[in-house]
Amino acid sequence: MTDANSHPAELIRLPALDDNYIWLLRNPDTNAVAVIDPGEAAPVQKWLDENDASLTEVVNTHHHGDHINGNAALMDQFGIELTGPASETARIANMSHMVADGDTITIAGYTAHVMETPGHTTGHVVFYLPDCFGDHGLLLAGDTLFSMGCGRVFEGSMQDMWTSLARLRDLPDATLVCCGHEYTASNARYVAHLGWNPPALASHLAEIAAATSKAEPTVPFQLGREKATNPFLNADDPALADALAQASTDPVAVFTALRQGKDSF
Repeated sequence: MTDANSHPAELIRLPALDDNYIWLLRNPDTNAVAVIDPGEAAPVQKWLDENDASLTEVVNTHHHGDHINGNAALMDQFGIELTGPASETARIANMSHMVADGDTITIAGYTAHVMETPGHTTGHVVFYLPDCFGDHGLLLAGDTLFSMGCGRVFEGSMQDMWTSLARLRDLPDATLVCCGHEYTASNARYVAHLGWNPPALASHLAEIAAATSKAEPTVPFQLGREKATNPFLNADDPALADALAQASTDPVAVFTALRQGKDSF
């Protein structure tokens, strides 16, 4: 399915809380504005006021409070509905549209494919919008994939999270990824100490360091770069198993060692 919109989507990044990002997706053809994972309402309301815009829908990737605590205020203010993962309806209040793996919906008028990505939470979903920018797609990744990292495994299993990340790795390299937190600098410090050195890593780490030194955001990011440099997307690389001194090259075992290492880093 190809979107019938004349113009590419406008993507707005709103810093929130300590290190969260709230994302707005605006359709310039219709002025529809969707908010993704509003951990608080105030930054969204401020942007809407400053841009004389109205919100048309709320979308959640998972149930954690830093992604949903702004839902109620925004839904009440604008009289709009909420879309989120069907398996988390007991933990996300007032959900009108429940989605599951393989569903196709629209977000701000752009086609979005739903992918279940358990691991961080058991019901976590992401949304892949293949055509909203014309020549490349958008992944609303929540807390499954971060730049140079991935989400902590709170509810699912290590197998779940590795399977979820491997699915995301299959998306096109040009895909732009929006995640829920600015964790890149700390992730990069962990990756740099591993002793895993794919060809593109040194230049990527240098770019992250430069951005961090100027307090510039590192999100959104291109998926292709992550495929080449993010160890959490490369647990099936024998060189990574060697760097972690893993006797087994089984990707779940390697991923487990990698994730546990980051948790205690």
